[in-house]
Amino acid sequence: MTTVVVTGANRGIGLELVKHYIARGCSVYGLCRNSSDQLNASGAKVIDKVDVGNPETLKASLAKLAGTKIDVLINNAGVLAVEDLASGDPVTMEHQYRVNALGPVMVTQTLLDNLSEGSKVALITSRMGSMADNGSGGYYGYRMSKAALNAAGVSMARDLAPRGIAVAILHPGYVQTEMVNYGGDISDEDAALRLSQRIDELELGNSGTFWHANGQILPW
Repeated sequence: MTTVVVTGANRGIGLELVKHYIARGCSVYGLCRNSSDQLNASGAKVIDKVDVGNPETLKASLAKLAGTKIDVLINNAGVLAVEDLASGDPVTMEHQYRVNALGPVMVTQTLLDNLSEGSKVALITSRMGSMADNGSGGYYGYRMSKAALNAAGVSMARDLAPRGIAVAILHPGYVQTEMVNYGGDISDEDAALRLSQRIDELELGNSGTFWHANGQILPW
C-alpha cells in the first residue's frame, strides 16, 4: 500500500489531498498544527501539533512517523500575508519565510530516513515566487518565501537524485481557499486532483521542474 504524508492537512488543498489519496486506497498521514473535524473524519492517521515553522519542535512532533516508509511526501503547509513596499512588516515576512521556505526543507530533512528509492517529494509552492512572472509587485514576504522554496526544491532534486528520489515543485493554481478569501478560480478538489496527476507523472527525468498543476512548465 502506498503511504502518503501531507502537511497542512486540516483544511483547504491539504485536506482535499488527504481525501483524494484515501479514495485511491492509500495509507495517509495528515499532519497539521491543529486538526479539524473534517480531517478527523477523513480516515487519515492524524498527527497534530506539527508546526513546520518551528524547527525546535519539529523533530519531536514527527517522531510518530519513525520507521514508517513514505512513498509520497507532500509539503503543503503555507501562510500568506499581504505587504506592500511602504507597509511591509518584517515580522510577517519572517514568519512566511519560516513556514513556506524553511518548513518544507526541515520536514524533508527530518524525514529523510523514511524516504527510499522511488519515493517522491512534492513542494506546493506558487508562481508568485517566479521572477519572470511577476508583473504586479507587492506581496513581499510571500513572493520571497516561495522563491526561496523554489530554489530549495532544485537543490533538493539534485541532492536526492542519487538515492532515486524525485522532487516536484508545484503551483496549485489560484484556488478557492480560506487563504485567499475563497477568491480563486478553481476548487480545492480540482487543485488536489491536478496536483496528484503531476505527482503521478513525477520521475527522476523531470525532477526539479517548476510546474503549474495543469501541466504547464512555469518560468523561474
